[in-house]
Amino acid sequence: MQRKKSYYITTPIYYPSDNLHIGHAYTTVAADCMARFKRMQGYDVFYLTGTDEHGQKIEKAAREKGMEPIKYVDGIVESIRQLWETMLITHTDFIRTTEARHEQLVQKIFNKVYEQGDIFISQYEGWYCTPCETFFTERQLVEGNCPDCGREVELLKEESYFFNMAKYADRLLEHIETHPEFIQPESRRNEVVNFIKMGLEDLCVSRTTFQWGVPVPFNQKHVVYVWFDALINYLTAIGYMDDEEKFKQYWPADVHLMAKDIIRFHAIIWPIMLMALDLPLPKKVCAHGWIMLEGGKMSKSKGNVVDPVVLVKKYGVDAVRYYLVRELSFGQDGYYSEEMLVNRINSDLANDLGNLISRTIAMIERYFDGVIPAPGVAEALDEDLINAAREAYREATEKLDKLDFASYIVATRKLVSRANKYIDETAPWLLAKEEAKKERLTSVMYNLAESIRIALILLAPSMPTLLSRANRQMEIFDLSQNPSWDEAAEWGRCKAGSKVSRGEPLFPRIDLKSLESGEQPVESPGKKKVEKSQPAVPELVDIEEFARIDLRVAEVIACEKMKKADKLLVLRLRVGEEERTVVSGIAQYYSPEELLGKKVVLVANLKPVKLRGVLSQGMILAAGGDKVEVLLVDQDVPSGSRVK
Repeated sequence: MQRKKSYYITTPIYYPSDNLHIGHAYTTVAADCMARFKRMQGYDVFYLTGTDEHGQKIEKAAREKGMEPIKYVDGIVESIRQLWETMLITHTDFIRTTEARHEQLVQKIFNKVYEQGDIFISQYEGWYCTPCETFFTERQLVEGNCPDCGREVELLKEESYFFNMAKYADRLLEHIETHPEFIQPESRRNEVVNFIKMGLEDLCVSRTTFQWGVPVPFNQKHVVYVWFDALINYLTAIGYMDDEEKFKQYWPADVHLMAKDIIRFHAIIWPIMLMALDLPLPKKVCAHGWIMLEGGKMSKSKGNVVDPVVLVKKYGVDAVRYYLVRELSFGQDGYYSEEMLVNRINSDLANDLGNLISRTIAMIERYFDGVIPAPGVAEALDEDLINAAREAYREATEKLDKLDFASYIVATRKLVSRANKYIDETAPWLLAKEEAKKERLTSVMYNLAESIRIALILLAPSMPTLLSRANRQMEIFDLSQNPSWDEAAEWGRCKAGSKVSRGEPLFPRIDLKSLESGEQPVESPGKKKVEKSQPAVPELVDIEEFARIDLRVAEVIACEKMKKADKLLVLRLRVGEEERTVVSGIAQYYSPEELLGKKVVLVANLKPVKLRGVLSQGMILAAGGDKVEVLLVDQDVPSGSRVK
């Protein structure tokens, strides 16, 4: 039996000094997006994440709390595991550097490199940054401080083992030059090349001033310094020196994904360690930017971190993952604010994707009794939509392969936007009025359902629950088996005869002002809050008071959304021989085409009032609370008829 092609992707292993923030979540979600994408393509995916638990900083923090270091990190590691469960991370392995399998491999590798003469003992004097766990030379400091985090450094002198980095510098430079894809993006590659050309110092790979680490196997006074220990995790998890078959299956790694502040460790130290072991180098080391807040980089020490668990509880995991994948352009820093997150949910997910799905379902329910019809008469517009779907698949695939996550989302959104435009171009509500155009209407409805099917597949790596949630309203997938990525390349796989049934909005619109004031609780999509309330006792009126209200049947002859007012629809009504304009706050429950041609009940003698500059001449009746239903009248009742 032929073995599947493998794909090995890693995140950095995170330092468990405190709970992780949204910046860590970005790396892990982006890697998960790639892992899901490659699985959908049929790859045997190994996705690794974990925790880097040794070092002076952990030991010091634990002692200050009167705890053993392992007990101190155990609780934090558990919270990290729970975070990845909340974010629906599908890692193959979660490695801890305190595990026996890892410590044993670190000692084997340290011993091997020492015996071949690439590690030697000497006295070290240098500037040390405890938070970064890194030594720096005098010339590397920036205004006397750490060049990475800007904090104070201390001058340390101790006996240490050193790794001869310079021995492999020329070989590494040659590899980078002959493999331009090795370090991405290009700006990071240039940074690494310049750093190497400045001259590589011997790397300190052991310490004696603390004990929380892997003991050097032949000198127990020393523990292996954190980076030499930590980077080896990428070999531990896939069985190096333990499971030869597993190791051959997955090494070399396809992608090491990380934030830009640790690119030098992964693009210089790690490749040189692998060269010393005579192992192939990873295919790609990719460094993304930081997620910035107003005032600069997010960091635990500044106390300006954003907890992704809180965001998931408020907005749902799909929406948060979508925002993270969409917002950070390839290699560049991105910016986070809750307002930006809400605006992205409202614009991309509620207005565009959610509206496309709800409009399509509503029309299939109305015109075809909730059953997706087989396509009939085709027109040139259909080919434009089909080409848009094919291009979305091609571009999304290309961008994901390049780890350009934001552009992958943009490619998918183009299809959603084209499908929404297709509705306006084909005007199904007009086709439905003529029996002769019924065959054309079947094609329009089928094409919309097919566009949604393809969009859902393309979005599946970034929003893992979307497909199944949407399928509860449009039964277009066989969920007994996951759809493959290439199913999005084939137009016409949507099965005619599949049922649709409109449910709760997949992405309810969010009112940020109400959210900030605490008036509007926001729940995860699909969850509806049920509150008990006492029924109000209405004040009684007599028949004469009721008779003063002039209720009339009115036909909707035109309808559109009011510009810059998300909740308002502007309806043009025919009331007998008269026409009126009415503004109604039902846009979040009805799309304009859903009401075209319908007959509603109008309060005809209501005093006119201007709303957003539009004179509203009456009010249409609707019922409900969380879900609003406009009161509709049988089509046979003439417009202008009195409602008694």
